[in-house]
Amino acid sequence: MRRGVILQGSSKSNGNTNKIALFIKERTGFDIIDLKSKNIGPFEYDFKNRGDDFLPTIKEIVENYDTLIFATPVYWYAMSGIMKTFMDRITDCIKIEKETGRKLKGKKMGMISCGSGSELKEGFTMPFIESANYLGMHYLGDIHTWIEDENIPKQLQNDINVFISEKIKTEI
Repeated sequence: MRRGVILQGSSKSNGNTNKIALFIKERTGFDIIDLKSKNIGPFEYDFKNRGDDFLPTIKEIVENYDTLIFATPVYWYAMSGIMKTFMDRITDCIKIEKETGRKLKGKKMGMISCGSGSELKEGFTMPFIESANYLGMHYLGDIHTWIEDENIPKQLQNDINVFISEKIKTEI
């Protein structure tokens, strides 16, 4: 089984969140799945979207990875719409794809946010922490990131390296 995957949920595949994801990929060897490249519709109570890319994507994830790192930009003080839709669709794994949903239990989850500056409003991480708890996943922690002048600031690079070594690599 491969070690980890970064689930990138940005409206811009090659934007700032991707710079952070690539930085982490270089240090961990984790794969990146760009959720923007997938056709994933919103959650529907009658499961009208079960033929889109969500179920094959989540099945690939649970079969091949032990560690899931959710990488999202901060849009209007919250996770991106793409990430929220993906998280909402995990409900499919509780209602109609229960075997897939059960395979999330025991996996590890972390979160990386990428904003326009160093401040992250209180409460941003709660949906990730509580989703991990509900699904029986081990929450590794999170880190907030940003880009300055098209680059990751040096101190933030150090902070990301510490996050990787203390939270992610020790759990692999």
